[in-house]
Amino acid sequence: MNLRSERLEFPGSQGAILAARLDLPDATPQAYALFAHCFTCSKDGLAAARISRALTDFGIAVLRFDFTGLGESGGDFANTNFSSNIEDLVHASDLLRERFAAPSLLIGHSLGGAAVLGAAHCIPEVRAVATIGAPADPDHVAHLMRGSHSEVEEFGEAEVQLAGRTFRIRRQFLDDVSAQPQTERIRGLGAALLVMHSPTDSTVDVDNARRIYEAARHPKSFIAVDGADHLLTKPADAVFVATMLATWASRFAFATSVGEGREPESADPAEGLVVVTESGTGDYTQQVQIGHHRLTADEPGPVGTDTGPAPYDFLLAGLGACTSMTVRMYARRKSWPLERVSVSLRHSRIHARDCADCETGTGQVDRIERVLRLEGDLDDSQRQRLREIADKCPVHRTLQAEVQIETTVLGAGPSPVAREQPADYRGDG
Repeated sequence: MNLRSERLEFPGSQGAILAARLDLPDATPQAYALFAHCFTCSKDGLAAARISRALTDFGIAVLRFDFTGLGESGGDFANTNFSSNIEDLVHASDLLRERFAAPSLLIGHSLGGAAVLGAAHCIPEVRAVATIGAPADPDHVAHLMRGSHSEVEEFGEAEVQLAGRTFRIRRQFLDDVSAQPQTERIRGLGAALLVMHSPTDSTVDVDNARRIYEAARHPKSFIAVDGADHLLTKPADAVFVATMLATWASRFAFATSVGEGREPESADPAEGLVVVTESGTGDYTQQVQIGHHRLTADEPGPVGTDTGPAPYDFLLAGLGACTSMTVRMYARRKSWPLERVSVSLRHSRIHARDCADCETGTGQVDRIERVLRLEGDLDDSQRQRLREIADKCPVHRTLQAEVQIETTVLGAGPSPVAREQPADYRGDG
């Protein structure tokens, strides 16, 4: 095989330019994967390079990159944390989506495995996630710095020795890893999961694999990498991991339609259909499916766990998006110099007696405050007209019009027809 590899760059979560490498198979890729390296490692580490290159033999293109402040990437490692690593992964997926194709497979080694579990819900195209020697909780990495905790607490930062190199760690890093809702993320992963771990891993104990596996929902798989060390320094171990990973991924990440590696219930809903399902990760957490887009809804604390916008937030987002689009369309038709539109909205409930323009005279009424910001060299008459056009957006009209909502209940149990039949009813036959 003649390895094809491209060097790429993209802005990371903190604005620094991150260095990346895209390993490509000889033929057109069957899938794109995103690889997250281990803590304080780099994209060019032995495990990352060997696994990525081996996966190209199976038709998988792999993007590996250096997290902010590591390897060839810019930025200050001391300013990063686990949350910024997740955001770097999302930025890397944006690069693939814009230049090639969105990743359907996420692979993470060690803390990178924990990071891909955290990032999966932010990348709607992901169908499969694989972890290699990953901790069940990001806070596991803090034990590597246990001797420096007192110095961090006293001075706010400290230098630590990791893998023979010196890194500066700040209190915000330790606070961030200790606050990650990792178990909830694993339960609500929404993708197939492969857990790979060495039973003799002395850096991240194999019990972490058990905890990840037990927290996850099906489809999930576990493969033991017998005799391997944490960094997969033996070439044979890296090749084994890549071979098993590619074979497993062909069931999920290569899929292009229902029946090709995806269960029918995972298919995208029909155009215009929105599907909302309990995620099972919190009392009120919901998974929202809009076409191929995946979103999370929740209630803020203390009622919910604040893992996503609340229902009224989605309502305001719909009105805001519709308002901005409608104003933009009108200005474009008129060739007006509108440079940018932004809409700020807030929902509240007020007493009807405090609303001079409301027909309702008692109780409370819903109120939406909308602020329209129009940037560009517009005159007063143009601004006033665009303000009027904002009220004509379809969602605005829907909210102010009479709306009929028809509800049908589906689920287990006898159908309404069956309940209406006589006790001895046997059907047509």
